[in-house]
Amino acid sequence: MSRRTERLNELIREELSDLLLREARDPRLSRFISITRVDVTPDLNNARVDVSVMDEAEAQKETLKALNSAAAFFHRELKSRLDLRRIPFLTFRLDTSIEEGAQILALIDQVAKEDHPTPE
Repeated sequence: MSRRTERLNELIREELSDLLLREARDPRLSRFISITRVDVTPDLNNARVDVSVMDEAEAQKETLKALNSAAAFFHRELKSRLDLRRIPFLTFRLDTSIEEGAQILALIDQVAKEDHPTPE
């Protein structure tokens, strides 16, 4: 991945985070949403946006559906905010790596407690 693409990924991630925080009006987007990664294709036509939603599985699906239905809004807003010739079309997908990491840490803590019980 070129340095230019990396900078563009980061720029889009920052702008989308700001849009979610300040401009999104959909009540399904009021949950804790974190944009973890943006991957723009080399031709700059499309971008995959990985989001982490701290909520139940059903609420995560609803949030993802709301984000994908608002993709045109985000595209339009990015067009007005960024001075780029081409703004990629956005596709949102769920990133569960934060939750998986928390589960692994909980398992490690559990094993550590079992190996070294605290004296009573």
